[in-house]
Amino acid sequence: MSIDFNADEVFEIAEQIERNGAKFYRTAAENVSDSDHKKLLLDLAAMEDNHEQTFKTLRSNLSRDEKIMTTFDPEGESEGYLRSLADTRVFYEKEIDTTSFKEILKSAITAEKDSIVFYLGMKDVVPAHLGQQKLDGIIKEEMSHIRLLSKELLEL
Repeated sequence: MSIDFNADEVFEIAEQIERNGAKFYRTAAENVSDSDHKKLLLDLAAMEDNHEQTFKTLRSNLSRDEKIMTTFDPEGESEGYLRSLADTRVFYEKEIDTTSFKEILKSAITAEKDSIVFYLGMKDVVPAHLGQQKLDGIIKEEMSHIRLLSKELLEL
């Protein structure tokens, strides 16, 4: 049985992923003593907050067709499933080696890559008529994080 997700549902996941990302960066910042590194991590957390707001705006601008339910779900199980995906696939709770800023950056790059892979996979399950093309904006936002993190990693 195939379940189609609409753009509204995918943007909801994106919002949760961004909240998880902000928490990831803030937690890492709490455990870093170097003020420049702490500032970078807090700046990344703020970027995640901004992305969450961007995705909320994109979600609020979706057409009625892009928000329609694609399956009968009176118990709201699909929402729980989507929230679980967001909480366990990208920026999920894991041990962060905060003794090395380099390892923090590597973990962050991995999480950002995972988010891109997740969104690319979601493009395959969101039908074109339900807003598939809107996912490209999410992917571009996450790619900008990888560029920033990679630049910092190379400078170490």
